[in-house]
Amino acid sequence: MVSSQAEIRSGDRFAFGSNWRAFVGLVDEARIGVAVDSLVTALGVADLQGRTFLDIGCGSGLFSLAAHRLGARVRSFDFDPDSVAATLELRARFAPGSDWIIDQGSILDDQLVGELGRFDVVYSWGVLHHTGDLWGGLKAATRLVAPGGMLYISIYNDQGFESRMWRRVKRRYNTSGPLMRRMLIAGSVTYIAQRQPLPKLLRLLPSRRVAPARSPRARGMSRKHDLIDWVGGYPFEVAKPEEVFTFVRGHGYELRHLKTCAGGLGCNEYVFERGGRGSDGLA
Repeated sequence: MVSSQAEIRSGDRFAFGSNWRAFVGLVDEARIGVAVDSLVTALGVADLQGRTFLDIGCGSGLFSLAAHRLGARVRSFDFDPDSVAATLELRARFAPGSDWIIDQGSILDDQLVGELGRFDVVYSWGVLHHTGDLWGGLKAATRLVAPGGMLYISIYNDQGFESRMWRRVKRRYNTSGPLMRRMLIAGSVTYIAQRQPLPKLLRLLPSRRVAPARSPRARGMSRKHDLIDWVGGYPFEVAKPEEVFTFVRGHGYELRHLKTCAGGLGCNEYVFERGGRGSDGLA
């Protein structure tokens, strides 16, 4: 398997980890609290005491930390070594001495997947569509959920022509120098501003009223770093909600939570429950 750094140098992959290392210094108790609340809401639980939690493509590590705060035994991994470093930094700052395990690896690595075991919650938010093999990554993720456990994922919405356009933008971003990258970000902001209704636009774009890097947004993230991740995020795949539902249901799951982006820009969010509830499943 080619390393993430080699793919970044060739323009075949966005430097996700570098972006999350820039974000991780902003993480504070307020952002952690928002991240915790988002897990509680989507999973429909009060806590994760006594449960195991796997974070596939942990990025900044914020949601691994949120799961740890909820009482889970957490394992995280990411393909990008800078994301691993960001997650290690969060653990050192907010969970020193914990049993939170952090590794480097890919969900497309069959050997790694075969060694991980099964978890009560498998979480992969905005990751599988950046692997270069969305459906292979999703299939691997379904193997890692314990009977009665939950699979919590988000996948970019298929917008047809617009998705193909964004793929070209993202590819261009990763094969360009700093000046062109700044131009692509500026152009993307203008395009989104023209296409999105005002309430959604205010959620997507950096705020002019407060410093964007310091203003927590949904899930405790940063508008500035999310925007960079959106424009640069490559590889880039998309799927319609019904495609994801049909695929995961075919692997023995039932849908428990769905939050769509109303057919527009962004991710559709799903929580599936694996059949065969047992003593290791969520209550």
